[in-house]
Amino acid sequence: MSNFFTDNADLRQTLRSLDLARVVRLREDGYAQARDFAYAPGDFDDALDSYTRTLEIVGDIAGEFVEPRAEDVDRAGAELVEGEVVYAPGIVESLERLTQADLMGITLPRKYGGLNFPVSVSVMIVEMVSRADPALMNIFGLQDISETVNKFADDEMKAAYLPRFASGEVTGSMALTEPEAGSDLQNVQLKATEQPDGTWRLNGVKRFITNGNGRISLVLARSEEGTTDARGLSMFLYERDEHMRIRRLEDKLGIHGSPTCELQFDDAPALLIGDRRRGLTTYVMSLMNGARIAIAAQAQGIAEAAFRAAAKYAAERIQFGAPIGDLTAVKGLLADMRVGIEAARALLYETALIVDTKEVLEHRIAQLQAAEKAGEAPPAGPDTDIKTLRGELKTYTRLAALYTPLAKACCTEMANQVAYDSLQVHGGSGYMRDFAVERYARDARITNIYEGTTQLQVVAAIGGVLGGTLAGRLDQYDAEDFSATLELLARVRHARARLAEATARVRDAGDVRFRDFHARRLTEMAIDVNCAYLMLRAAQTDARRLLAAEYFVAAASARVEGAAAQVLGGDPSLLDALTTLASG
Repeated sequence: MSNFFTDNADLRQTLRSLDLARVVRLREDGYAQARDFAYAPGDFDDALDSYTRTLEIVGDIAGEFVEPRAEDVDRAGAELVEGEVVYAPGIVESLERLTQADLMGITLPRKYGGLNFPVSVSVMIVEMVSRADPALMNIFGLQDISETVNKFADDEMKAAYLPRFASGEVTGSMALTEPEAGSDLQNVQLKATEQPDGTWRLNGVKRFITNGNGRISLVLARSEEGTTDARGLSMFLYERDEHMRIRRLEDKLGIHGSPTCELQFDDAPALLIGDRRRGLTTYVMSLMNGARIAIAAQAQGIAEAAFRAAAKYAAERIQFGAPIGDLTAVKGLLADMRVGIEAARALLYETALIVDTKEVLEHRIAQLQAAEKAGEAPPAGPDTDIKTLRGELKTYTRLAALYTPLAKACCTEMANQVAYDSLQVHGGSGYMRDFAVERYARDARITNIYEGTTQLQVVAAIGGVLGGTLAGRLDQYDAEDFSATLELLARVRHARARLAEATARVRDAGDVRFRDFHARRLTEMAIDVNCAYLMLRAAQTDARRLLAAEYFVAAASARVEGAAAQVLGGDPSLLDALTTLASG
């Protein structure tokens, strides 16, 4: 029997250590929802018990049902038959099992049939499903587009569509990318034309659309005639009909069970979500940030699977009369993999908690504003000062904008390294399709590309790294009780000081090229220092995690020192040679 939650001690400890009490209280409206919904928790312990039971159910489905089908799914892939996508049988069966378990509306409000779970818990579900089959996650996880509808659509649209997502009746897609507008979304050209009846018609092509065959698509389109920038883009909800044609499926390196479609819209009817002109600047940014956390969790799951495959193979493969796992070099690879996974997981769930806090603050402020507008008394409980909450929300909005790209970059780069090293442990056997590790290596490769490459995550994060957002958060970490690891704390503080020197050097240089050239180094240093503090936090009362923290801090300190030396010794004038060096 294999349960992907109960067999993962680090994931279980992460759930127990997350400071979710305030998040859950605000999300549950001070547990008042228990009066209206029989399955709503009455207090935090009740909520935590519900989360744990659900995670155990998902862990069982992932380990016992989804994972055994993953190899067949990869080999069968998705097919385009007479204009319709046909999923591999294993994908269909797994979606049915998840639907039967009422797991399709994880974060949606209960009034629409959802579970109202925090983002942190939904990320754990995504991680486990991805460990079993990353291709399934690309279909199951896209249910999260319903969150964009929940946040920005009017009540009529929510009532019409959200219950269908929560019940598993529909799957979704994000139709953003176009042939001439990959990462440059402000260059989207698909045209939206308003009709006399208030509906809209879409015309144009979208490319690289994950699960583009989904029943419901959120489509970014140009609604303002004559515009060429982000201000002319709006977001639309489109439900599949005869006005959209799937022109082709992409033939991909990995995640074969997940269809990637090219779509042709021909006068396709659609509904405007929210306000015109805010499609990219507000709605897509929210949508993408949620997707980036999901991809980070997907990468985390792939890495977990790859590490376990390597550890199993190393224990069983006999060479020179002993398991190769007895070799120090192999032990070192396995230790690097496991500690890297735990460090990335710490940053991922720290990010999820930040996003959770941001969302419940938005929810609470909206409640208070509604009560004030209606002339009613504010909802019972603490957190009733709107001014204070707005200040807190501003802080957490900045933190989410920094930590989301940090987590996406960290987890996806880590997953690629772990998959690479796992294949290396397997040797020549790992290159053959007899072992799942070659699939993990192929599947991992997309994670640091889609929903924004690592280079774009660096662009998104560097402002917070160079500004005060990162420093302020590190100050908070540094003020925590690390009395059980004072020597390690001194090493982390030294690494932080080197990061501060490097960021000061880049700021003082006042050279955009110099900043851009070293942005990735600074971002990776920031990830290492963040993860080091988080590993220290986990190590205060856990001997196993203390060993992991010692191992991680030693390696991270060396990486930070090397990167700092490159930045501090760098000469902006040497960048003049980049054009010559980079030429073909």
